Amino acid sequence: MYTYTRKARYYETDKMGIIHHSNYIRWMEEARCEYMDSIGYGYAKAEENKIGSPVAALSVEYKSPVHFDDTVEIRLSISRYSGVVLEVKYEILNITTGLLSALATSKHCYTNEMGQVVALKKALPELHAVMAAEFEKDKANV
Repeated sequence: MYTYTRKARYYETDKMGIIHHSNYIRWMEEARCEYMDSIGYGYAKAEENKIGSPVAALSVEYKSPVHFDDTVEIRLSISRYSGVVLEVKYEILNITTGLLSALATSKHCYTNEMGQVVALKKALPELHAVMAAEFEKDKANV
């Protein structure tokens, strides 16, 4: 499990003074990008090798609000990896209040420069090996 911590910014709030729901998705992407960098194969490196990882599906269940200046911790783990499909699970905790703010998942595929879905094992074996190892670690910690 990877943990990403950030502070909620004023510009992310809505008229009610809480973080707008759309920002949770941005936070998930921030956490996912930082995670990929931390395992040595960030999105920039994958894209240099002509591999993309678009979002195919997203689900967010909101539990309790986050307000400006609260600190959140986003816990990310790989819940499924097949070499073609990657599913990421997120728990967003409000450290300031101690409450769970959201549970979420994102589903991704891998594409080549023409937008065709590819299997990483053939298209980018180095990244496949890293993702398979990360999935096995997360699976063992469930």
